[in-house]
Amino acid sequence: MILTDLLERNARDFGQDVALVELNPADANTENLEWKEYELVEGGHSNHFRSELTWKEFDDKANRIAYYLISIGVKNGDKVAILLMNSIDWLPIYFGILKTGALAVPLNFRYTSEEIAYCLDLADAKILFFSHEFTERVDAVLPELSGIGDFIFLGKDTPSYAISFERLIDGYSKDKPEVTISEQDYAAIYFSSGTTGMPKAILHDHAGLYSAAVTEYTHHHQKKDDVFMLIPPLYHTGAKMHWFGSLMSGGRTVLLMGTNPGWILSVAAQEKISIVWLLVPWARDILSYMEENAEEVAKLDLSSLKLMHIGAQPVPPSLIKRWKEHFPHHEYDTNYGLSESLGPGAVHLGIENIHKVGAIGKAGHEWSTRVVSEDGVDVPRGKVGELLVKGPGVMKEYYKNPEATAESLRDGWLYTGDMAMEDEDGFIFLVDRKKDVIISGGENIYPVQIEDYLHKMPQIKDVAVIGVPDERIGEKAVAIVELHLGKTATEEDIMEFLAELPRYKRPRQIIFDSVPRNPTGKIEKPKLREKYHAEKVVSQQIEGE
Repeated sequence: MILTDLLERNARDFGQDVALVELNPADANTENLEWKEYELVEGGHSNHFRSELTWKEFDDKANRIAYYLISIGVKNGDKVAILLMNSIDWLPIYFGILKTGALAVPLNFRYTSEEIAYCLDLADAKILFFSHEFTERVDAVLPELSGIGDFIFLGKDTPSYAISFERLIDGYSKDKPEVTISEQDYAAIYFSSGTTGMPKAILHDHAGLYSAAVTEYTHHHQKKDDVFMLIPPLYHTGAKMHWFGSLMSGGRTVLLMGTNPGWILSVAAQEKISIVWLLVPWARDILSYMEENAEEVAKLDLSSLKLMHIGAQPVPPSLIKRWKEHFPHHEYDTNYGLSESLGPGAVHLGIENIHKVGAIGKAGHEWSTRVVSEDGVDVPRGKVGELLVKGPGVMKEYYKNPEATAESLRDGWLYTGDMAMEDEDGFIFLVDRKKDVIISGGENIYPVQIEDYLHKMPQIKDVAVIGVPDERIGEKAVAIVELHLGKTATEEDIMEFLAELPRYKRPRQIIFDSVPRNPTGKIEKPKLREKYHAEKVVSQQIEGE
């Protein structure tokens, strides 16, 4: 079975039930959504506050997109790129591409013009779906995009070289295309984060995509009446693979355009959300909002919420303890994965294991794990090594990069680049990225351990620890600290708070600054290293921003 079979089943069995809801709170011009009556626009994307698609409309639109693509020559094995912000059209376009036998190639919406051109060329993309947010970036490298045969544009003011999406699919069939697709056929190319250079193209097949849906459904037990709130960007494997649980169950999904904590809570109440996947910064913002706006939040009926899960980065145990104080009846879970493993689920905590919060868990459904030394030998429990995973979602290869493939894939095991430790009960704890480990005076320092400790300090909103070159000890640990609005702390205050840590683990310097994170919530440490390797920063008392 493949993913498109699931969509067609839902269209047949739940055709009139709502599959997707798009909410654009910014269009409502109000922060107080609990007192705002939603404007409903049926049949797809609009510039209005709320729009929705039934499962039948979803499948019909995907079929019409597929027929259009086939009419312009798209066939099995071709590559079709998607450069869009989240919208109610994103998933129908993705499934329309899959229905042709072509490969879907989602692009990061933060890519520069140069990165867009590089990735389209690397993936051999022939078609590009893009929207008005990217017109200037595409225009800037248009001469370099000679491999793109057709540009399909979503929005107003269609460029002269592009075709309007809103007009192109009129008149095309809503029936299932007569295309033979097997589980072993290639289905998608995703891109690595590119933190150590230009992104690498990650090749996956249909069997892998379907396995991700099975894994998500098995881990979180979605039911038909569950409502999932999807906030992260759909270009990323994490957001899409978590949504696959709703695809399996036939449940409704609310695509929320924005991360304002007031919006998240208000929409959760009005839409009767039961499952939400958050990133660490959003969870922190929600808790701060609740504490600062207790009277308003008390008006919201949040009783439908039953599961909050987090992924994409290490989760401070103090954050989940605080969450459970506000939501004592919520189930909690965390999932670990990479784009190379089709996103979350390779390692899974499990809602029954909240007593192990801080761990990423054990091997997920149909997955295996190892923790190994530099020479590939399994290390004893309690010792740090590199985490390896093996399972049905492991990539086929880095497309057109056999050297990188050989380095990361060995005997079916994916070398993740993450340093981890397995405890006496077999639960895996992330220690840090291999490349982020700080070697100071011959000692290995794992920044995540220091970051987790500092997150317990009430004044601190966010923190990142990096290594900075030092002539005497090789590298010294430096903590970049972002304070909560209205809170103050000095370097001396923070060093005093750190006094219980072993001396070698304590940062040698505290810098007060904002902590940059990418769209999936991961700290952008390369940016911090570039900034603070190049300049000397004097620590100072500063109010949080």
